[in-house]
Amino acid sequence: MTEPRICVGAFAGSYGVRGEVRLKSYCADPAAIETYGLLYTEDGEKSFIVGITRAIKNGFAARVEGIQTKEQADALNNTQLFVSRDVLPSLPDDEYYHSDLIGLTVLDTGGTEIGTVQSVQNHGASDLLEIAGPSLKASVLYPFTVAAVPTVDLAAGRIIVDPPEGIFSEPSDTEA
Repeated sequence: MTEPRICVGAFAGSYGVRGEVRLKSYCADPAAIETYGLLYTEDGEKSFIVGITRAIKNGFAARVEGIQTKEQADALNNTQLFVSRDVLPSLPDDEYYHSDLIGLTVLDTGGTEIGTVQSVQNHGASDLLEIAGPSLKASVLYPFTVAAVPTVDLAAGRIIVDPPEGIFSEPSDTEA
């Protein structure tokens, strides 16, 4: 698998004693993870055919082709699952896959380069962009909302942000 890969879930150990696994899905529609066909490890060396058997707390119980025992299922614990980017559904114009945002150049509304998107995080309320750059002492978590990020231009590899005063720079000594 040489095309870009997207992480869609992970195995989280065994479920029961008959070879089922706990499956965490990172998909907008969690059950869609089983519709993507082969799921791969990050390096693409192993592939899995997964079938959801039922919903459980924090995910699904699932069967993995070739996995028969609890020990085999346990051995898959913490394995992240990836699919080819072209397998995923197209998104509306105002929605993005997190992996499409990582690495984009971040500019302010005046065209000044701030840094690049290092990661996309979600701690419950909404997505946050982790932005790092040479002029920043530490990375900054920035809200990924239409008001805060008015422009996302994937073709040009950049986003435009409209930050409040001082979020990306230290106030100068001359300011009161």
